[in-house]
Amino acid sequence: MNMEQFIRTVEQIEGSNPSLTALSVVRSLLQVGGYDNPFFKHFLEASSVRSEHKPTIPDPEYSKFIRLAVHHKVTDQGREEGVVLCGDGTTVALGPVLLGIEAGLSAGTGNPPKGLCILTLARTLGLSFLHYHNSSLSQSLGPDGCWDNVTTPKNFTLSGAPSLATDALINGGMDGMLLGVHLSSLPSHSLRLSAVLKGYYRQGLEGPDAPPLLISAFRRDNFGQLVNISLLEEEVLSSLAVHRKLHEEVDPRTPVVLEDVVKTGVQEFIRRYIECPAIIPRCQWGARPYRGTPVQLKLPLSFVYIHHTLSPRQPCHSFQKCATNMRAMQRFHQDDRGWDDIGYSFVVGSDGYLYEGRGWQRRGAHTRGQNSRGYGISFIGDYNDMLPSLHSLRLVRERMATCGVGGGWLVSNFSWHGHRQLVNTKCPGEALYAEIQGWKGFQLRNSSDGGA
Repeated sequence: MNMEQFIRTVEQIEGSNPSLTALSVVRSLLQVGGYDNPFFKHFLEASSVRSEHKPTIPDPEYSKFIRLAVHHKVTDQGREEGVVLCGDGTTVALGPVLLGIEAGLSAGTGNPPKGLCILTLARTLGLSFLHYHNSSLSQSLGPDGCWDNVTTPKNFTLSGAPSLATDALINGGMDGMLLGVHLSSLPSHSLRLSAVLKGYYRQGLEGPDAPPLLISAFRRDNFGQLVNISLLEEEVLSSLAVHRKLHEEVDPRTPVVLEDVVKTGVQEFIRRYIECPAIIPRCQWGARPYRGTPVQLKLPLSFVYIHHTLSPRQPCHSFQKCATNMRAMQRFHQDDRGWDDIGYSFVVGSDGYLYEGRGWQRRGAHTRGQNSRGYGISFIGDYNDMLPSLHSLRLVRERMATCGVGGGWLVSNFSWHGHRQLVNTKCPGEALYAEIQGWKGFQLRNSSDGGA
């Protein structure tokens, strides 16, 4: 299901109960969704109001839909439930979003929400770190997954063995924390839950240089400004202490071992979800299968080659438009040029996201004679006379670079090149080429570059 469906249902509930406050609505949604265990009650039942609150959703059809949309679980077949597809192409678990909203609305104007980070994200991270430490899982976080259909999504299947902190839970946790902080600063009497969700999950950016906004497309930027490593470590440890106390569990690990597990886990979380940009996977933009057998790169690489698409000529400011452009480019590269796949390693939209082409592991077809030595990153649009948005430039110059080095895909002293430095072309356009010449690590070609 998608976020629009959920918001429409919330609007119908609000319309049939016009006297309900946003806080009453969100409490009802969480109760129907099963978020009433001792852990959540510990933080959200400081007043008797919540414990006495009765769900205000009498319609059984509404209740069935809400339970399916909000109650999170992963099936034995790897399907993740309690998640929705957002208009920006990402997937979120609704439970932590609603928990953050309730905490924010309950706090009272100007008061810090009690247990906000623990409710939305820290507990999920802590339990996942411990589960990973005690298991043979290959990763402590993730994975992402794929919807069966992005137009009419019904089933979301994970792309690998699930940790206890899937990407959707992490996205929802970040969103819930951001919304909770924001709502705690506002008078709540006139708020509508549907309006809060519409504002945050709206589709597309308003222009090439829209200011940083409280919207889902900027969740990683905004969350990175809200927390730091030490704060997150403290919150995760606190959440585990509360969890053990409420469940009367005894942890055999010493405090030092537990702290090391949490420290390692939080560092990986920061690297993957704060330092790295969000990348829309191939299945989300509707990629065709690779033709033939992919050639694996020998990592780490030493170069990044910057391109512009020229065609499409216009930047794309929404997931729908960027995904359409990606499919068109892949068709052109496969059908007209006879390549195995879209040529670029990654493509940059103006919607706040990067799009996976051949990715970090596979050799691309982007820079003749150099495809084994570097990644090809292309900005959607014609950048002869204008620049990509500032946010898009930062995604590549700062986030992509940091992510590539931290992930072991790029050497620490890698170099930026414009496509024109290696091939007889005007790509990446006059304006964009002038821009990247000022980037740290930009290098004019010389004999050590391996070029003619």
